[in-house]
Amino acid sequence: MAYEIDKADLITLYPLATLEQFSRDFLRALGANDEEAAIITDGLMTASQWWHPGQGQGLEKFFRFFRQINNGGIIPNAKMEWVNEGPAYALLDAGKGFGYVSAHRAMTRAVEKAKVTGIAMVGVRHSNHFGIAGYHALHAAKNGMIGWAFTNAKAEMAPWGSAQVVLGTNPWGIAIPRKDTHAIVLDMALTMSGKGMMMWYEREGREMPDSWALTPDGKRTTDPAAAMQGPLLPIGEYKGYGLSLITDVLSGVMTGSLFGMTVFQDESHHDVGHVMLAIDPGAFMPREQVDARLEKLIAEVKSAPPIDAEKPVVLPGEVEFARMEQRKRDGVPLSRKTVDELRDLAQRLQVDFPL
Repeated sequence: MAYEIDKADLITLYPLATLEQFSRDFLRALGANDEEAAIITDGLMTASQWWHPGQGQGLEKFFRFFRQINNGGIIPNAKMEWVNEGPAYALLDAGKGFGYVSAHRAMTRAVEKAKVTGIAMVGVRHSNHFGIAGYHALHAAKNGMIGWAFTNAKAEMAPWGSAQVVLGTNPWGIAIPRKDTHAIVLDMALTMSGKGMMMWYEREGREMPDSWALTPDGKRTTDPAAAMQGPLLPIGEYKGYGLSLITDVLSGVMTGSLFGMTVFQDESHHDVGHVMLAIDPGAFMPREQVDARLEKLIAEVKSAPPIDAEKPVVLPGEVEFARMEQRKRDGVPLSRKTVDELRDLAQRLQVDFPL
């Protein structure tokens, strides 16, 4: 889903290079080492270029990092350990380190193994928020593999038929590499929207779609304030609930992390679980055949006549890659609120603030 940005909410568009340098400096001031700062910055810049600021996946993450590092929820330069491993699987204990870093290492290991075995699955336990799922899936696609990344998250979704939150948005990222062009990238939460976008709509004084969330007593509403304490609605109604449950089984129950109503509740101990899958597209037939067959399917999809002539059919990720090119050229948007709060935080950490 694409969102329009209200220009009144923006202070300016900032050059990507400026944000990258600030991000690295800020993370190092928080105690991150150079590797951690590089991985996290790359992930945050990808999110900032792909997504709406209201979704809170860009530099807005610094506020959580600051709180969690100070309360022991995130340990910079954490000692991450491989605790279980076989030819096509592994389990990483993240040791309360940065989620972006543990997920990146897990997907890197999955890719290495899949190049030998054809498919590999790597779990992560005792981790933190890993950013956007599509970023980690795309890491596999950049290495010629189909990537699938998913994680559990804070309970914000009710089981279908209830208003009691039990499960998380539990996002998925799936990336399929293509020859000489952008990968297909499906990046989605298993809820219709998130609380970040609801808060943005509330700040803007706008109504939200009534398919996003319920009030605490289980009523549909277009008022984001009325729904903030209620459950988020799943994609596809009961189907999204089922997908969220299965995701928590794989990423929470099976890895040894927290799950359901306990994961992501205490900022000093989020204990999130992730799973990374890497699949060799050439495992069943020569890669050239796979590539040709994929492009034939894409051609069929793209040739479907649009309902609205001004809105042609697009592939998953196509809008985000186009937005990325635009923001590389024109700059990345940040809200006034984010910039003001980052300025205060940078002063506390004695980090140069170029925004």
